[in-house]
Amino acid sequence: MAIEISKQARADAVASIQRYFQENMEEPIGDLPASLLLNFFLEEVGSVVYNKAVADAQARMQLRAADLTGELYVDELQYWSKGAGAKRGRR
Repeated sequence: MAIEISKQARADAVASIQRYFQENMEEPIGDLPASLLLNFFLEEVGSVVYNKAVADAQARMQLRAADLTGELYVDELQYWSKGAGAKRGRR
């Protein structure tokens, strides 16, 4: 599965690749080579990053689901234990 990104994200990524080459490599890189390099990384490495993100999200959701009782549990029938009803019932 090829990872697809928006036109703006693609333009930003190409600009970032070009800046990286400008600051870290001996030769600058043009628009077309930077775009082709981005295509390579999206096709070759993108699925690794995507799968890791999905696995992380799934693990997080499983932790949250496993602790639903702890997260959302509300004590039942607490009216009398709070003393509110006991005070009203006396005359």
